[in-house]
Amino acid sequence: MKLRAPPTSEDELFQRARRLAGRDLSWLAKRLDRPVPPDLKHDKGWIGHRLEEALGATAGNLADCDFPKLGIELKTLPTDENGKVSGSTFVCGAPYDGGGGRHWESCWVRKKLHRVLWVPIVGGGYVGSRRIGTPLMWTPDAEEEAILSADYTELARILHSGELDQISGKRGQALQLRPKALHGDQTTWMLDDEGEWARAMPRAWYLRAKFTRRMLEKAFLL
Repeated sequence: MKLRAPPTSEDELFQRARRLAGRDLSWLAKRLDRPVPPDLKHDKGWIGHRLEEALGATAGNLADCDFPKLGIELKTLPTDENGKVSGSTFVCGAPYDGGGGRHWESCWVRKKLHRVLWVPIVGGGYVGSRRIGTPLMWTPDAEEEAILSADYTELARILHSGELDQISGKRGQALQLRPKALHGDQTTWMLDDEGEWARAMPRAWYLRAKFTRRMLEKAFLL
């Protein structure tokens, strides 16, 4: 399939996403001339990549928003038939060297979440039978921004100090720091809390399901 031209405005992007709502992923894959995988165990990014193709995202693997000229990030959101979010959402990697930003105001997480086109993916089971839901264009409101800022400040301090034993799944109301690697043996270098070089599994920032669930409830008055 010929690559689709990127949208020239936020409204054009949103209308493209609205025209996909209600379609299943088999329909989308056929239009893009892409095979549907039997599952997502070895192809976790398949759904997001197909939507990027269909909507005209241009960032690819570059360290930028999916629609750089618009400053908009594309995120899919798995939900059940009742709109309940069924999993956390990957935001971006979390470098140990502080490359993602040490302060909320200038960090990469904030840039990624400043303006997001959320596309719910409804249902489970066979990938092709899952449906594309009603899109949502979102910017954190003051309350959401305050929660994200507090979480990031706390977790980034721990991350950059090398005190990884203090990071747990219980920390953070909205944001989580979790290991992200292709396999358990994948590691990277970091400075530990004593300033010594050590190997550690790569980590990434995720949004908790309860945070994105409240976001949907607020937006769609569920």
